[in-house]
Amino acid sequence: MTQAAVGFNEGQSLAGKRILMSGGSRGIGLAIAKRAAEDGAQISLLAKTDKPDSRLPGTIHTAAEEIADAGGTAHPFVGDVRDYERVEEVVAQSAEKMGGIDIVVNNASAINLSGFGSLSHKRWSLMKDVNMGGTFNLISAALPVLMESASPRVLSLAPPINLNPQWIASHAPYTLSKYGMTLLTLGLAEEHRNHEDFSAFCLWPRTLIATAAIANVVGGEEGMRRSRRPEIMADAANSLFTRPAQATTGKTFIDDDVLSEDGFEDLTRYTTVPGTPDSELQQDMFLD
Repeated sequence: MTQAAVGFNEGQSLAGKRILMSGGSRGIGLAIAKRAAEDGAQISLLAKTDKPDSRLPGTIHTAAEEIADAGGTAHPFVGDVRDYERVEEVVAQSAEKMGGIDIVVNNASAINLSGFGSLSHKRWSLMKDVNMGGTFNLISAALPVLMESASPRVLSLAPPINLNPQWIASHAPYTLSKYGMTLLTLGLAEEHRNHEDFSAFCLWPRTLIATAAIANVVGGEEGMRRSRRPEIMADAANSLFTRPAQATTGKTFIDDDVLSEDGFEDLTRYTTVPGTPDSELQQDMFLD
């Protein structure tokens, strides 16, 4: 049975908030979960990585341990966000364990930058089914419980819609799958525009973020050196969660813009190599 939560303390903390996230075994998702855990939040994770993989750091179980160590309560659920029946089960079990859901985070994502003729049908299906399909599944399954919260929030880690031909030409399949996440989220925001304290929004990094995807797919060792740490996305997400709904809903934010609005001017603490100037960081995709 769900329990109504009090509204957010704007600009303060996520203490007592109940978060359901897809993915989160590593990278940006885990950083967001740990930042919320520092405030005393509960976090349910729906992720596939049940056993260690030599190519990827961490599992859903090690993530749960890190969340607990950070001060939060973790509820790990092994499952595939592409499986709607499993998503429904996890939503129900998460709501039962946490007493409801206040925040949904669409974090799970698949990436392949191949173009037509190079991208296999299998890889294309994976990207669209995880990125777009997973976002649709989690929102659809969680929405009835989420709307019982006093201040429901939905965050998708998705980029601003940018129709510069560069992004369409370079990797149209991946671009479509990520823009699909954005459109679903912004569409949700408009659908519930009249709900006074409902907010759905997107967040994207200004620069590459040092994750397994960057190391293995996008930038390799050089890309990691020119990246920021996932904690910048976690701090930005935390700020957005606690802002008034009408200040965030229906918008796509960039991480360092969010922190600048909060008065943070020196972001060098987030670089993977201490002291790296902004001019040497590599800008992320979809930003001109």
